[in-house]
Amino acid sequence: MPKLKIANCKSSDKLTFQMTDGSGDQLTGTISFPYGTTSQLPLIVLIHGLGGCEDSTYMLQTSDYFLGHGYSVLRLNLRGVKPAQAPSRHYYHAGRDQDLESVFKELNSMQFIPNGVIIIGFSLGGNILLKLLGRSETEYPIRAALSVSAPIDLAMTSERVLQPRNCFYHKWLLHHMKNGILGLKDLSDRQRKTILRTNTVFEFDDRVTAPENGFSGAVDYYKTCSSKFFIHKIQVPTLIVSAKNDPWVPSVMYSPIAQFKLKNVKIILPEGGGHVGFHDRHGCWYHRVFHQFVSELSC
Repeated sequence: MPKLKIANCKSSDKLTFQMTDGSGDQLTGTISFPYGTTSQLPLIVLIHGLGGCEDSTYMLQTSDYFLGHGYSVLRLNLRGVKPAQAPSRHYYHAGRDQDLESVFKELNSMQFIPNGVIIIGFSLGGNILLKLLGRSETEYPIRAALSVSAPIDLAMTSERVLQPRNCFYHKWLLHHMKNGILGLKDLSDRQRKTILRTNTVFEFDDRVTAPENGFSGAVDYYKTCSSKFFIHKIQVPTLIVSAKNDPWVPSVMYSPIAQFKLKNVKIILPEGGGHVGFHDRHGCWYHRVFHQFVSELSC
């Protein structure tokens, strides 16, 4: 399938971000500039979901929309994605929000965020974003945030994905998870065999993701990295959108949080929209909703 072309882009540059954990790993991304002025507007950073990248359709569509409204947009590849550009020793996971801090540090040194940053996270990228926002206050000014279809309860999401109705998606997802991590540098034969022998997403998280990242197993990984435990601490104006008919992210995981009127967080749970969908005859519904949300904040 040919890559969707961005219509509202004047120019784009490839960026590389050095991680600060001593691994030597880098993240890559593409920053695009609109035809109009961006002198007073924050930079928008887009974070893809599991199995995605900067060229995923939802990343390109969202970039095009906000470029059309005068924002510069960075489509970020998480750690280990696009290995031909930046081979890594480690791979992203649902709780690797420290990587975003490293990205902000370099964006600041490059003078791309004098007016702050707005962050949009999709699916797993939304969970990473919400965990970052709730974990601590970043030294870099985040003006607003949007999470779309985030699996804020990783254990519940894993159980849903394993249901028979999701067998085709589960197969696709496991394939992408395996291929992604098999592209890392310096994998041992033992690691490769373990990766190839996993038969479910839970097994992959239990035998690969968890031990490679310091967790005792999938249960520990899910509990530690689920952003539902951090949302109530968010200090940044944040819009959370997830559909009640999402086939992979049960909306019930949002119910305990939605009952409370959080000062900085607005949760919208529409009946329809699927997973990172929300399309209508005017395009993606959440684009317009978030643009209005941000405009009311004068970002």
